[in-house]
Parts: sequence; C-alpha cells; structure tokens
Amino acid sequence: MTRAVLRGASGAALFACLIGPRIHLAPPDAGSAAGAGNQNGAGDAEFKALANGLKTATDEVKRFAEKAEGEMKNLGKMTEETKAAADKAIIDMNAKVTEFDARLADVEQKGARRGGPGGSELKTIGQHFADSEGFKGVKEHGSQYRGQIRATVETKNITTAPATLGATASVGSSLVVTDRQGIVNLPDRPLRVRDLITPGQTSSNNIEYPVETGFTNAAAMVAEGALKPKSDLTFDLKSAPVRTLAHIFKGSRQLLDDAPGLVSYIDGRARYGLEFVEEAQILYGNGTGQNLTGIIPQASAYAAPFVPTAETPIDRLRLAILQATLALYPATGICLNDTDWARIELTKDTQGRYIIGSPQGNIAPRLWGLPVATTLAMTVNQFLVGAFRLGAQLFDRMAIEVLLSTENEDDFVKNMITIRAEERLALAVYRPAAFVQGQLTTV
Repeated sequence: MTRAVLRGASGAALFACLIGPRIHLAPPDAGSAAGAGNQNGAGDAEFKALANGLKTATDEVKRFAEKAEGEMKNLGKMTEETKAAADKAIIDMNAKVTEFDARLADVEQKGARRGGPGGSELKTIGQHFADSEGFKGVKEHGSQYRGQIRATVETKNITTAPATLGATASVGSSLVVTDRQGIVNLPDRPLRVRDLITPGQTSSNNIEYPVETGFTNAAAMVAEGALKPKSDLTFDLKSAPVRTLAHIFKGSRQLLDDAPGLVSYIDGRARYGLEFVEEAQILYGNGTGQNLTGIIPQASAYAAPFVPTAETPIDRLRLAILQATLALYPATGICLNDTDWARIELTKDTQGRYIIGSPQGNIAPRLWGLPVATTLAMTVNQFLVGAFRLGAQLFDRMAIEVLLSTENEDDFVKNMITIRAEERLALAVYRPAAFVQGQLTTV
C-alpha cells in the first residue's frame, strides 16, 4: 500500500504533487501484520471504514488537483476559492493518513508480541484439538454427541516429550525470553540393511509364496524317438505373516504447548526406535510369537569351497561370495559389524600400506566389488553375504505412522498426551540358499 502525506502544500506545490503518480489504497492482506491481526474478523469493519475514509479524502484532493490544473491552463493561476478548498482537502487527507498509520502500527506491534512471522501464531496441540471433527461435533450437538473426540495430527505439526520432562518443564512469567538451545540427542546408528533388500507393498495380513525344495536335473542328450529323461522339481508353500512393530510416548499437554521445538525431535526418535528394532528383526528374527523370521536363521552356513593358504577375513568373505555363486545366486551385498569392517580397513601389506582404501579418502565401503552394509545390529565376528535383491523381499503393510491422542480417560483427566508410533511389515525370504552366514575368524 502506498502512503502519501502532503503537509502545508498549496498552489503550484499542490498541482505538482497531485498530477504525478496516482495514490492506490488496498486493504491489509491476510499475510500482512494487519491482516494477521484481524484473522478473527473483529477489526475488519474498522479497517474498512478507515480505508474508505482515506480513499474519499484522497479522491477529494484529486478532484481539486484536476480543477487547479484546468484553472492554470485557462487563467495562468488558481483562484483563491480553489486554493482554500484544496488546502482544506489536504488537511483532511493528512488527518486520515495519520489515523490509519496509528491503527496499523498498533496492529503490527501486537503481531510482533505474538512472535510469529507477520504476527501469526504457532498452532498448538490444543488448537489442533479444537479444530478436530470430534470437538466440532461436541460443539454442534452438545450433550447428545456420543462419539469419541480424536485428533489425528501430522507428525510435523506435533510435539511431545517423555513424562520425566513434564515434571520439570515450565514457562516463566518473565518477559525475558529464555535462550533455549538445541536438544542434545543420543547418537543414532546407521541403518542400511533395508536398503539391500527388494522393497514391496501389500494390502494383506499374510504373504504366501512357493519355495523350491528340491531339483533333480536329469537333462541329457536324447536320440531321435528315444524316451526323454524325467527331472524332479518340488515346492513347499511358505508364508510370512505381517507383524506390528510399535511403541508409545507420554507427554504433558503443558509441555507440548510450552516447547514447540520438540516437534521434529520426538518424531525422529519415535521413527528411529522402530527402525532400530526393525533392522535387528530383519537379520536375527526367530519367527516365534510376533517376531519376523530373519535372514540369518535361514541362511546357509559357511562352507569353504576350498581352503586357501593363511586364510584371512577378506579371503573368507571372497569364499562366501563364491559359495553363493556356486548355489546359482550371485551375491549382491555384504553385512558386517562396524568393528569388523574397521579391522578390515586397517589391514596392511608387508610394507605397512593400507590395502583397503586410504585414511585420507572418503569412499563408500565396498569389498570384492560388492557394497558393504555396516551395522551394529550384526554380531561382532559374524558376516552375512548373499543375493539380497533376489533372495528376500520386505513388504510394508503400513509405513511408519505417528499418531497423537487424548481420548482415554486417564490422559484427559491428567492433561496428558499419548503418542503412538507403529508400522506393519512382513519379510519373505524366498531363497535361503541365496544367503551365506558365518564367522570371519574361527573362534
């Protein structure tokens, strides 16, 4: 919006000021401080009245400017009557501008005290709750409403904290803003095993797949008219049930309102907790109860096709790759514990030179042409080699979901929030022979 203030202008000065750029008045938009301060509609009428009054005063000045322009062309000067009327119109317009500026400054100051961009406020959990369909139903139907009040909020818009924080976190009444630093979080471990496996989606609660259990190859050269040899091929139907992996957090409503910086942190920890256990299940799940049936319990035990002289861990991994290849499943990846990979990287030749990479380099872990997934979920001194893409598939029935609720009575009474993070997935190991597991060094 362009603001024009003409103070003490008259005669030719009035003419020069008003025949130039036109004055355009626009009401405050929703993104401005004035607009943000009037989102509830309480001040809309006042702003419209001020804007209309200012526009009327400006139009009046414009009218006298055009009249003055005509008189100067025809008479060479303005008449005293026109000059006096123009001065009065300018004084009225300046008063309207001052009034409008004062009102706008007041709204901008209030918006600044809110702390949001342009005066907008962060939407709290309470506001999400008030905007939920359940709460609107209660407001509309009153005591006749019988549904549960449930607010489901995207995780990027919510905050929470462990219950232990709820007892100590508070907001002071002082006007001095606390210098809140970033959260010092616990370290995360790299998660890479999932990336080696073929991804999949399912809408069922169970995955069934046929597994080849036997193959007798009787193929041979056959004379014309002779009986063809018969080969045997047998299958077994296996299943991989969809399992649920979940955990919950508790936090106080007050902490949620007072510490909005916890939004991404809690969401990240909730997801990481699931991924941490998921990786261990993919590798070692024993299939009992609600556990997945992991890859290592089904993999073939390492059996060297031949024994090299002075075998090293690097030699053993190469022989495991060969074992998978001889089973007709060329390996596509290697899984190792971080400690074992460090030992391999520190291997030197007789002259003290590193044979795997360089201390000054930063290369992706690879060995014998295959990517190495390092993870603390692997047991130290154990390896897993295999055709991950061909041999297994991980199905997501429901991707990681984080939900917030206050619908149980205990939470409602105590002003607590329950946050639940869960996922549903199934692991199908199509070809156990595609994987080889064993020890890097004989214990």
